[in-house]
Amino acid sequence: MSTTTAPAPTGALNISRTTATATRVLRQLRHDPRTIALMILIPCVMLFLLRYVFDGSARTFDNIGASLLGIFPLITMFLVTSIATLRERTSGTLERLLAMPLGKADLIAGYALAFGALAIVQSALATALAVWGLGLDVTGSPWLLLLVALLDALLGTALGLFVSAFAASEFQAVQFMPAVIFPQLLLCGLFTPRSNMHPVLEGISNVLPMSYAVDGMNEVLHHTDMTTTFVRDVLIVAGCALLVLGLGAATLRRRTA
Repeated sequence: MSTTTAPAPTGALNISRTTATATRVLRQLRHDPRTIALMILIPCVMLFLLRYVFDGSARTFDNIGASLLGIFPLITMFLVTSIATLRERTSGTLERLLAMPLGKADLIAGYALAFGALAIVQSALATALAVWGLGLDVTGSPWLLLLVALLDALLGTALGLFVSAFAASEFQAVQFMPAVIFPQLLLCGLFTPRSNMHPVLEGISNVLPMSYAVDGMNEVLHHTDMTTTFVRDVLIVAGCALLVLGLGAATLRRRTA
């Protein structure tokens, strides 16, 4: 005896289905305080430790603190989102949802909306701590720092949603971090200007979104006004996040293995 599954709707996003998905995810996260603490507090803790690692050289913290303000949220959102989404897959929740009148785009957008809401809180707390709590000296507006930090967190969310499609367990999801995050971390310009790298590595860094996140933070660090380079960096990071979300919807499997 066989059963048929109604195909999920396709086409444009449905706002009510997307918000319903986001509400369900947030309701689940509300009962998982450890995950919430990881997403919201860990970037703040890392920035706090970084500030006092360089306690004798405040200028060093000023030079790299802005960059890490964007990198830490990206990493934490990548880890939490990939593991949480994979848990939905392996538990069968994802398959049951896709058997309902819920499109893949609605599902991905709902997850992105839920984790994006937490990313706003995370980025706001980390930016406030860095600028007003730890004395991060920036030439530009702290609101521009917040914008880049938020976009970085959303990019981490998108990457986490995307790689969860290729992992069979939570352990495998964590294993994607060295492949997806570490190369970007090494090539983003945090440790040395990208122009000083080998030409091949510089070329690779030019197509990695984290490079533009760091560039955007550095623009705020050194310029009073919003520059055209900053606008370019922000648009690239936002565009990469949207592209990866689209890829995540395209690779979303209807059946678990």
